[in-house]
Amino acid sequence: MTLGYIGLGKMGRNMVTRLMEKGHEVVAFDPDATARARTVAAGIMVVERLADVLVGTPGTRTVWLMVPHTVVDDVLMELMPHLVPGDTVIDGGNSNYKETIRRAKTLANQGILMLDVGTSGGPEGARTGACLMIGGSRDVYEKHVSLLRDIAAPDAYGYMGSSGAGHFVKMVHNGIEYGMMQAIAEGFAVMKAAPFNIALTEVARVYNHRSVIESRLIQWLEDAFRAYGEDLADISGKVSHSGEGLWTVQTAKELGVDVPVIEDSLRFREESQKHPSYTGQVVSALRGQFGGHPVARTDEEN
Repeated sequence: MTLGYIGLGKMGRNMVTRLMEKGHEVVAFDPDATARARTVAAGIMVVERLADVLVGTPGTRTVWLMVPHTVVDDVLMELMPHLVPGDTVIDGGNSNYKETIRRAKTLANQGILMLDVGTSGGPEGARTGACLMIGGSRDVYEKHVSLLRDIAAPDAYGYMGSSGAGHFVKMVHNGIEYGMMQAIAEGFAVMKAAPFNIALTEVARVYNHRSVIESRLIQWLEDAFRAYGEDLADISGKVSHSGEGLWTVQTAKELGVDVPVIEDSLRFREESQKHPSYTGQVVSALRGQFGGHPVARTDEEN
């Protein structure tokens, strides 16, 4: 299909490259001139104005947003005058599901369709096949299922429910991710402190061969040890968080569900800003491996 695409950061540029290879025609935009230039260099059609991503017959056009949740409303405000009934907006970023429900209603009042797609896998997944959690009308989902299939890794996509469900499921995914990363980091911090001079890289390698905790996270930790050394000397012990863990904790409280593991992992990240540690370095290293997040030690940590 022909697709308009807004947002050419580390996820967006990789995804449009994948789509082009799958035979889709992509017309892309980013407000940052450097991001546009890098994308043009990759052989992808890039336009200078946001509204110019809307190509094809009005009423059948689809535009994918891959932008920070803080600017989705701004992008939609600029896009709305150029949309007509029957057009589709897909939000593939990490938007708060409540905001997604609100936006879907606003768009529906003007006859504009919407899907919310929780996208997992980081820049690598965007390039080689992501995991997609999709919310919105099932009819709109079915209309775009071939596009979603081409973005996803094999069998790595599914319909989650009405508008907001895709972002809700992705929010909880990220909350679970917080807890899993925290447990891994704490375990490796214990082994580092042990009197056995344990080779942590070898532990990660062995763990990742048919152990119960075999996972992509363990593989990424092994990769981080090989890249930075087991002391992770160049990795910050201050762990950032991007919002989804906090949203998960807040939503759990609203629903009356206890989430002590996720809540403690969120608290650890907040407290790590004043008290960096090796546990924090492991979590940061993992974030750098799968998400491409900045994880270098700060001057005050050196």
